[in-house]
Amino acid sequence: MREVLKNWAGNYEYGTTRLHFPESVEQVQELVRSCNKLNVLGTRHSFNAIADSGEDLVSLDKFVEVFELDHQQNRVTVNGGMRYGQLCQYLERKKYALHNLASLPHISIVGACATGTHGSGVNNGNLATAVSALEIITGNGEVVKLSREHQKNYLQGTVVGLGALGVVTNITLDIQTTFEMRQVVYEDLPLSCLADHFEEIMSSAYSVSLFTNWQGERFHQVWLKEKILSEHSGELKGKLFEATLSSGDHHPIANLSSENCTKQMSVIGPWNTRLPHFRMEFTPSHGQEMQTEYFVSHDQAFEALVAINKLGDRIAPFLLVSEVRTIAADNLWLSPCYNRESVAIHFTWKQDWREVRKLLPVIEEALLPFNARPHWGKLFTMPPARVQACYEKLFKFKQLAQHFDPEGKFRNNFLEAYIFGKQS
Repeated sequence: MREVLKNWAGNYEYGTTRLHFPESVEQVQELVRSCNKLNVLGTRHSFNAIADSGEDLVSLDKFVEVFELDHQQNRVTVNGGMRYGQLCQYLERKKYALHNLASLPHISIVGACATGTHGSGVNNGNLATAVSALEIITGNGEVVKLSREHQKNYLQGTVVGLGALGVVTNITLDIQTTFEMRQVVYEDLPLSCLADHFEEIMSSAYSVSLFTNWQGERFHQVWLKEKILSEHSGELKGKLFEATLSSGDHHPIANLSSENCTKQMSVIGPWNTRLPHFRMEFTPSHGQEMQTEYFVSHDQAFEALVAINKLGDRIAPFLLVSEVRTIAADNLWLSPCYNRESVAIHFTWKQDWREVRKLLPVIEEALLPFNARPHWGKLFTMPPARVQACYEKLFKFKQLAQHFDPEGKFRNNFLEAYIFGKQS
């Protein structure tokens, strides 16, 4: 019996167990040249087949060094296997910070950027917007370096590359001076408050998350992640509209211990210990789960939330929690936030694919008027033509892929369906 290779959550089994661990760029080049088909696994936090292969898989787990900190340009360059939590600890020691983080610090930097993964904040672009340069091993085994200074247009098409363009062996990110934050939680915000105050609520801190189970027309938690700008930071308000200030720490999922969550209760700490929802030293989130996420335009967010709320009784039995966040627009070709100020509606599901699979088309139909874009690394059932229609730069991306990978070595079933398949 062969060993089963699964993703982090355990809901997806990969199509091969031939997993390679190269230790140098030269070894990556040799693998690319010798393999007929291959794809790169990061930390396996995708919930679908986007990183799968029927022949060979590559892990960059041995590429985990920080090898350049540029104090003049405020940039850091790291190897392709680095995780955010590892880099954050390094940057904080050097008194630097990233502009934003996802809810989990355990994910790989390259994988998160390649799928348009994000944090939150009306003025904060997704994680890929911090990328200023990439080194990629293309389909013929050549090393290509792209940056904002050189081949900028290629970089805009490459950063959210879905693994279709090559193996990213190093990545350069913009950084800034370190900062401190505090995390404040409010409870029981009525959905109706968002009708007239959505912008105000989502702009009330550097990063804001709303959590709900779609029952009772309310958000049971509102997490505000505030920058500490001075020793005289503002006093906490007892209420956020009709939501009340929490008297204790919380996990986003009801009845779970807050032990593995980042510190709340307005306790001040470094940016990297407040921007994520979960602590690096603990098992992230719930563990055995599945995730789905759709991006809608900021100006249609309330109407989209109302549409989902109408499905609450159907959703709730299979849901662990939903989260709503904002993300700034960007110019990255396949980013879910391309040219659109966005709001992400996220679902963390119980691991019951048979039932969730029935629900997703219902949710997607409800979001049809809002031109929702699915998260590339999470579960969805949208027809490929509908997904392709969301991206005006898709044709240019396909040309870029043909240039970088003329033999289609990095194409798999997922990419063939949603990127390279015929558009109708």
